[in-house]
Amino acid sequence: MLRAALSVVLAPLSSARSRTTSALQHGTSRSAQPRRFCGTMSALGTVNTSHRLQALRELMAKPEQNLQAVLVPTEDQHFSEYIARCDERRAFISGFTGSAGTAIVTLQDAYLFTDGRYFLQASKQLDQNWTLMKQGLPDVPTWQDFLSKNLGTNSRIGVDPTLIAASDAEGISKALEPKNSQLVSLERNLVDAVWSDRPPRPVNTVFPLDVKYSGQLLQDKLKRVREELKKKEARAMVVNMLDEVAWLLNLRGSDIDFNPVFFAYALIDQDKALLFVNESQLDSSVRKHLGPEVEVHPYASFFSHLAKLNACMESKVLVSDKASLAVAEAIGKDNIIVARSPVTDLKAIKNEVEIEGFRQSHIRDGAALIRYFAWLEEQLNGSKELSESQVADQLEKYRSEQALFKGLSFPTISATGPNGAIIHYDPDPNDCAIVKKEQVYLCDSGAQFLDGTTDVTRTFHFGTPSAEEKRAFTRVLQGHIAIDTAIFPSGTTGYLLDPFARRPLWEDGLDYRHGTGHGVGHFLNVHEGPHGIGVRIAYNNTPLKPGMTVSNEPGYYKDGEYGIRIENIVIVREAQTPNNFGDKGYLRFEHVTLCPMGKNLLDTSLLSAKEREWLDMYHAEILEKVGPLVEKDERALRWLKRECSPL
Repeated sequence: MLRAALSVVLAPLSSARSRTTSALQHGTSRSAQPRRFCGTMSALGTVNTSHRLQALRELMAKPEQNLQAVLVPTEDQHFSEYIARCDERRAFISGFTGSAGTAIVTLQDAYLFTDGRYFLQASKQLDQNWTLMKQGLPDVPTWQDFLSKNLGTNSRIGVDPTLIAASDAEGISKALEPKNSQLVSLERNLVDAVWSDRPPRPVNTVFPLDVKYSGQLLQDKLKRVREELKKKEARAMVVNMLDEVAWLLNLRGSDIDFNPVFFAYALIDQDKALLFVNESQLDSSVRKHLGPEVEVHPYASFFSHLAKLNACMESKVLVSDKASLAVAEAIGKDNIIVARSPVTDLKAIKNEVEIEGFRQSHIRDGAALIRYFAWLEEQLNGSKELSESQVADQLEKYRSEQALFKGLSFPTISATGPNGAIIHYDPDPNDCAIVKKEQVYLCDSGAQFLDGTTDVTRTFHFGTPSAEEKRAFTRVLQGHIAIDTAIFPSGTTGYLLDPFARRPLWEDGLDYRHGTGHGVGHFLNVHEGPHGIGVRIAYNNTPLKPGMTVSNEPGYYKDGEYGIRIENIVIVREAQTPNNFGDKGYLRFEHVTLCPMGKNLLDTSLLSAKEREWLDMYHAEILEKVGPLVEKDERALRWLKRECSPL
């Protein structure tokens, strides 16, 4: 692969080319193994887990273990949402490949807990050994409550201490006390012990992100973190989240598919910054970039260094609420302050350079999308038979031709007809549906550019949609417009804004089982906290602030028939209002995603005058900003002008 500073050349489009290889095109991979993504639904078939479970239970029953249950989380030791193949333990033991879920294996039974996004997927992928626990439904406990309420007394529950948050472990341990049960930290991961062909951990090249893209020097970021440490009266801070390490040090990598991060920890105090990383991943450019401000230590020495830190403790160490039990035990539970990482909050508010990067990257991304949908419509009108995977490859090809492109930000959800109702569907290149002109087509996709990360969903119908489909699409669009045009006082959370998106759907007795919006990283993870728009009560803890990026993606899914979702990325900005009640200040959203909405799916009788005006203005903006980038593609320009014509 070419180095980061050079443009990307992808293999020519081929129906035989697998879309499951790593999408990040920077750096030099030292592993030739194909890589796949655990977070979406590729094959709908089940895996026979009988032998895996039997082997695991044999280890559990050995006298030196004596375990009545084993907890298998999704997360890796850095609590990443998306993980490397070597960390897909829950997927291996259960056969369920969704990005969210927790497995509990007892000596007799096995349970998989997941949320509403994955009910359909899990029901198709789990074999007869597993019971699906649909979190959020009445009378279904959380996996934490299940451990204390459903397991027998005197239970020993094994867990890899690097894979469970210290805060979770503390709460579970307290809940287990009345049953005289206990959480047992395991010296080795038992799933790893039965996973004979577990892939090696990636060690791909790390590279610096130029300040012309990051907008802030790493020295200035370290200074801001140290100011936060003083406020919290902490001696030092552990940075365990991979995107936080990457953001803080202005470095990027490719150890996890679609996420430009690398395996590392950082330890920051008032005098120095330590980076724990596989040193073979750093070349001279990275060491020059880090300079004298950052000491480099082996990745494997991190926990032993924490233990030494414990021995010379003068004041407490700040650890994230997403830091593992192993981190807390290494430092000493009495020597830590557990709180949300200040890096999370600093990273969430983009500077003006990053914001401009979001604008420009979305204009280029819009050009790729417009070329793609124009091409797809022509293919379907010509009765071409193309699979969901083949058309997704074509979209990737158009994106790869854009400046500063580094790869996809997640596997493209290219879904026709009933597959669109599977919220996190990922077509299997070897076995997926043919895109049909007379079915609703949902495409959720995104890219990584040096100057920004994109994530956009559009729903089209290239034939004649039914009245039901048009009405549902229009209700979703109305919810999308309600978020886009919202003006709200400073201090408002995404939890409070979420009903804006659902109200039009509620009028028809419709809804959707996912959040309305998630934060988005800047050339980082496509999902980023701490803020979001949704019904999760955690979203009520973080007010939206100027500079935050968030998606706006209401939807509706009719199982077995179709799915509809409309997604733009928006940036929180200050609003100019005629008044300023309470001197709070008011906020609004600026959308940066630029792609037409698909007018033939509209039931215009449902739209208000303001909604019609919004749509016409949005389409005029697309034509103005993206039009010049597709002038040389006559097919795309014709399609764009038609789709952006006023209602």
